Parts: sequence; C-alpha cells; structure tokens
Amino acid sequence: MKKKAILLLFISICMIIMAGCSSSASKDDNTIIVGIDDKFAPMGFRDEQNEIVGFDIDYARAAAEKMGKKVTFQPIDWSSKESELNSGRIDMIWNGYTITDERKEKVLFTKPYLENSQVAITLADSPITKLDELDGKNVGLQALSSAADALAASPLKDKVKASEFKDNVLALTDLKTKRLDAVIIDEVVARYYMSKEEGTFKLLDESLAPEQYGIGIKKGNEELLNQLQKALDELNTDGKAAEISKKWLGEDKVLK
Repeated sequence: MKKKAILLLFISICMIIMAGCSSSASKDDNTIIVGIDDKFAPMGFRDEQNEIVGFDIDYARAAAEKMGKKVTFQPIDWSSKESELNSGRIDMIWNGYTITDERKEKVLFTKPYLENSQVAITLADSPITKLDELDGKNVGLQALSSAADALAASPLKDKVKASEFKDNVLALTDLKTKRLDAVIIDEVVARYYMSKEEGTFKLLDESLAPEQYGIGIKKGNEELLNQLQKALDELNTDGKAAEISKKWLGEDKVLK
C-alpha cells in the first residue's frame, strides 16, 4: 500500500510539473494584454457585431505593430484596473485612463496623448443649464473613475445626491428614464453619445475639471514603457495618430 501511495504521489508531482512547463511554453511573450472598459465609447466599446472597437483600440493596435508585437484586449472591472495591472493579468491600462497624482503612485504613465475634461450632461429638455443648478439634484457617475475624483474636488461634493454606477452606459440609461437629473462624465464620451442620439442630451456650460489621458504600465517595467512611448511618438510623426483621431473624434486631437 505504501508503494502504491508513493507511486501516486510521484505521478501527481510529475503532472503538476508538466502542466507548469506546458503553461510556460504556451505563453506568448510577444503579446501585449490591454485592459479596457468595453462600454467607454468612443475610446473602447463593443459595436453592433459585439466587436471591440474605438479610438484607443485602433491606437493600441497601431502602437503594437510599431513595437513588433500582437495585442489582445481584455475587458476588466474598471474599479479594479490597477489591481489587474499589478497582478500581471494585463500589461497596460489603455482606455481613456486619466493621469492623476494618485494614480502616478500606483502605475507608470506614458506622456499624455489626449486632452479631456469632466462635464455634466443632462437631458436636452432639462431646465438645468449651469453646474450650481445641480444643488440638491440626483447625479450619476462611474464608480472609481476620474468623474468621481472631479466631483469630490468640486464645490458640488456635498450639495448633490450622487449615485455610482458600474459604467457610463448604466448611468446614462438612468438619466434617460429621469431617475437622474445629470451625469458627470468624460467630455469625449458625452460628445460621442450626443452625436449618436441627437436631441437627447446637452452639456452644461462649465466643466468640472480639465484632464489628460495616458497609458498605464506596471511600475518597474520601464522597458515596456519606453518601447510604447517610442511607438506613440512614431505614430505622431507619420500621421497615423491623427488619422485615428479624425476617424473617431472628427478632428486631430492627439497631443504632440
């Protein structure tokens, strides 16, 4: 019986070792895994065929090509984005990722590539036209997003009734059904939905906070950061970045 038990233990250990070797062999080190929020149009989202598309998707593919690498897009829970990166499950956070001092403590950033701001969007027929008119109103925003940071830093912080949502689509749905009076959201996203649903939404006059988008890389991986930045600089020089921006944003808005 002892010999049989030892034999079974030996076989089990061998299987574990072989599985580990197989896993290592099958891992493609030439593929970059990009973490995205797949409901963040026009930066990264699913089209009518359920394909992941958008500005950042095209931008990442073009950069990967410059780097001589493949790219895979991994939808993630946006509230856990830094954890996904630091665990190694993704290699980059690239989907309208706002550069902030707090995030700089957690990740490495490329140079900013796009200007943005946090704005308030309401229904087109809403009597609200200015930020201070949101006092006492129901306001929605994406949880653990730069919209949440912008609201927390604004005079509206203790004046509105804020509700957090998993993504902007859910927040805008509640706005359309009038469960919310406004949504705090990235301007680039707001303008996209305004163009797709003409006459449904309007922007309030002022913005909450200006910001810039960057790509997040795990701390300590300066080699990947430098490779990526070189590729982005080349996309600016050869006009590919401008081409992608015009396709999704209607004009060349990429920072040089």
